[in-house]
Amino acid sequence: MHDDVLTRLTAALGDAVVAGGPLLDAVREDRSGWVSEHPALAVVHAASVDDVQQVMRLASETGSPVVPRGAGTGLAGGGIASLGAIVLDLTRMNRILELDDVDELAVVEAGVLNGDLDRAARERGLWYAPDPASRAISSIGGNIATNAGGLLCAKYGVTRESVLGLAVVLADGSLLRTGHRTVKGVTGYDLTALMTGSEGTLGVIVEATVRLRPIVTGETHTVAAAFPDVEAAGVAAAGVAAARIRPALLELIDAVGLARVAEHLGPDALAGTPVAGLEPGETFLLAQTDAGDAAAEADVIARVFAEAGGRVTRSTDAATGERLLDIRRAMHPALASRGRVLIEDVAVPRSRLPQMFREIAEIGERYGVEIPTLAHAGDGNLHPNFVFEGEDVPDHVWAAADDMFRAAVRLGGTLTGEHGVGLLKRRWLADELGDASVDLQRRIKAVFDPAGILNPGVMFVPEPGAAR
Repeated sequence: MHDDVLTRLTAALGDAVVAGGPLLDAVREDRSGWVSEHPALAVVHAASVDDVQQVMRLASETGSPVVPRGAGTGLAGGGIASLGAIVLDLTRMNRILELDDVDELAVVEAGVLNGDLDRAARERGLWYAPDPASRAISSIGGNIATNAGGLLCAKYGVTRESVLGLAVVLADGSLLRTGHRTVKGVTGYDLTALMTGSEGTLGVIVEATVRLRPIVTGETHTVAAAFPDVEAAGVAAAGVAAARIRPALLELIDAVGLARVAEHLGPDALAGTPVAGLEPGETFLLAQTDAGDAAAEADVIARVFAEAGGRVTRSTDAATGERLLDIRRAMHPALASRGRVLIEDVAVPRSRLPQMFREIAEIGERYGVEIPTLAHAGDGNLHPNFVFEGEDVPDHVWAAADDMFRAAVRLGGTLTGEHGVGLLKRRWLADELGDASVDLQRRIKAVFDPAGILNPGVMFVPEPGAAR
């Protein structure tokens, strides 16, 4: 059966099909720390919508599982090889098809990198707001598939708020177009929103129409503060929300994370920044405000930080602000340099940030593990990290993660704010959503993918005997 599928794939798509070599090992993992126990049957480098349709028609006819994959930067194991799967690589579909100055939108293929779209838009006086910390290497299709968040969510929203319409190849190879080019549009069910965050389980996103924004004018104000501990920083972050301020970003790095970044970057990279003056054990909180009220908002944030016990510095120098963001973006590479990393992603109401940080500290002590944590504190999204050695996540790390997920849900939060469920979190899905919701979502998947060939095992625990 597998030989027949490979023969037909190669006959249809030629050199775009790779059935051996190191690439098959590469697609067994992403950046989540999860490694599939199974190699792919083949990797297909799709270069057009027609290529994707051919793959899906053949897969539908033969019952072959298909795993859509973009840049491979996922953090939940949502785009990695499964048993007998065709990995459908969309990175060659990387054209910006249209930039419209008047309607303030772009039409892009799924493989366009987030940062490349933003740079192209800025040449026209516009910008693309969704900013995952991986924007230089993550693709628009993957961002949409996971409804990625990032640094600017608190003010500008997650990816969903910037997606106007999609082109999606369904399991049978047919092409579905959803959404509108208009600012408003409420005709029928919102299939664009349904596809956004569906993690490749309902269809293969091949094209997106996304909202652009006029470039923000005026100075950006950066407010940075050192706090004696992470709970104090959590109090400060909640205080910003209580003051009715929505900074463009509000990012936190705890003391352990800062120590790892300092080791990774070295003292020269930190010199001349507020981070260089931090004492051992201190937590760092970074805020930026933009647009017309930036100065007044920065005044309020500085006051809130100081009242919560922070040692505050301020700047309107763009280079300083960017250097501080580079330090924030270095967190994950710094941890990865020490071993494999399980990068977690929970969110709680902003008012519960101090309690969640307390829970993480107690869990770390209980299991004897170090849990360096950073957070998009402006919207309550935390990224606790576990560093380990070897191919498999140790049992005590999973046990600590289990306690952490349950704590987030108990505090009114969620298992994932932006990374998605993927393979890593499917076992906890029903704990948050309930059996009735999970059953309904399984039935929705069955409408789009009756044979269950699209990303099998992702999001839902497989039924007995199903592909994983």
